[in-house]
Amino acid sequence: MKIRRILATAVAAAVTTPVVFLSAGPAFADTPKPTTSKGATAQQDDLDGPDFEELERLEAAVAAAEQKVEDLKAEREQVKNDLLAGNLGKEVVEELAAAEEAVADAKAARTAAEAVLTAAKEALTAIEADATATPEQKTAAAEAVTTAEAEVAKAVAAATAADERLARATTAWNDARVALAQKGSLLAEDIKAAEQELADAEAAVDAFWEDKGDFEECVEDGAVRSTLTGPKSITIGSSANFSLTVKNTSDRDLDSVRSYLFAAQLPESWEDIDDEDPDLDRYFDIDWKTAANPKWTELDFQDDAIELGAIGKGGKVDVTLRLTVDEDAPAGEGIAFTTGEYENEDGSCGISEQYAEVEFDIVEPSEEPEPEETASPSPSPSTSTLAPAATSGHTPQGGSSHTPVTTGGELAATGSSDALPQVAAAAGAALVLGAGAVFVARRRKVNA
Repeated sequence: MKIRRILATAVAAAVTTPVVFLSAGPAFADTPKPTTSKGATAQQDDLDGPDFEELERLEAAVAAAEQKVEDLKAEREQVKNDLLAGNLGKEVVEELAAAEEAVADAKAARTAAEAVLTAAKEALTAIEADATATPEQKTAAAEAVTTAEAEVAKAVAAATAADERLARATTAWNDARVALAQKGSLLAEDIKAAEQELADAEAAVDAFWEDKGDFEECVEDGAVRSTLTGPKSITIGSSANFSLTVKNTSDRDLDSVRSYLFAAQLPESWEDIDDEDPDLDRYFDIDWKTAANPKWTELDFQDDAIELGAIGKGGKVDVTLRLTVDEDAPAGEGIAFTTGEYENEDGSCGISEQYAEVEFDIVEPSEEPEPEETASPSPSPSTSTLAPAATSGHTPQGGSSHTPVTTGGELAATGSSDALPQVAAAAGAALVLGAGAVFVARRRKVNA
């Protein structure tokens, strides 16, 4: 499972339909964790060898079934479009057009031949009535009529042949339409069967996890709190540093803490977003470092999280982020989100109910924006909080809640597009949804 695809798609969906995400709690709320006292590491070790290989096989079957459904639906949509557009095959379409043209030409030729015959007959009648006409003139007029009659006969035959050709071409065209419609019906049945295969494959994965023992839910809590600050503008083609502070606000030490980060370019309008491939982060690269990890580490948005290690009770870790804006990026507005998660050796785990965000302008190199002070590291307009979501029964794949998401901060009123407030709230919820889904995958697909 790829974090970039999860988060980018989730944020895009939030942007285009923010009400959906603002009414959904984090999927992480239903993430299962082991009840055994062996802890998370022991559970991960249980997936070594045959168990892990079996899980890989089952998940590969799910992926293959999903792709099959997607391909069949795309094929059926193409059939539908071909029917509407009359795309029934090059030969069939071209032959019908040629046959229609041949009928029109034959009709015109017959009309012309009949006109010549009529004129020849009138000339013959006139000559025969003319007492001064010579025998040669009468013979020539009679021969002209005979010749015109022969041309009319040929034109009639050609018109008949053209009509027959058109009939055959029309039949072939109709047959092609029927065949395409039948293909669409068969594809509908194939899609139904493929969707059942997908349901069976997903059920097999669920059964795999149910077979591993009892699970209880990971929590959504305030154990990990993030603060994100940074400059108010970044020049296209350059980099800027942001500061991320992750604090353990719980009453115990946390054995393993990590942060997820996502940066997005804000669209000028909802219509600018491609629902299929939103790719909102395409103009950004992010690197990070900490005191414990002093070398810049690339965050490739694929599987990566910022690994912070253990954080003691009341402790914190400061992270320096370097966000680079691609030289091909357009000027506009951007926003970055972050949230945290933890897991402990005793099996307890959770994701933060809070996320932090910061907005910034993306400016042309020629622009000289006024100096901006870096935001305060304390909770401020750059920090928003998600309302905790009620959790329910065992859901191995993660779930969602209908608890509304609320935001505790507001964005700067200056220089922001109309979309910015909605994006801030909705995409923050989407980040937690996506990060939770990634966490489920990471716990399940260990040692990959």
